Amino acid sequence: MRRARVLMHGRFAGILEERVSGREYRFVYREGYVGPPISLTMPTGQQIYEFSGFPAFFEGLLPEGGMLEGLLRQQKIDRLDYFAQLMAVGGEMVGAVTVQEIV
Repeated sequence: MRRARVLMHGRFAGILEERVSGREYRFVYREGYVGPPISLTMPTGQQIYEFSGFPAFFEGLLPEGGMLEGLLRQQKIDRLDYFAQLMAVGGEMVGAVTVQEIV
């Protein structure tokens, strides 16, 4: 199982987990997290979010077009491995959310 820390404005907000490779994902807000939700589709009133497929919010953070092609070639990442793509760009994303792989 692959896991990543999700930060909002540099503060630890929760954990994104790939539970079944390419098929099942879960995001869990950190216990005691007080701050804005990482997405309007994932308000903090609910602590656990389950997804069948890569979560749309995180997919929306991934590069597209030429940037994606370059990333896939340079990092040797499979086009359908969205989790690996997110880990490759997670610390350099534009906006409030960043992601760090847990190894």
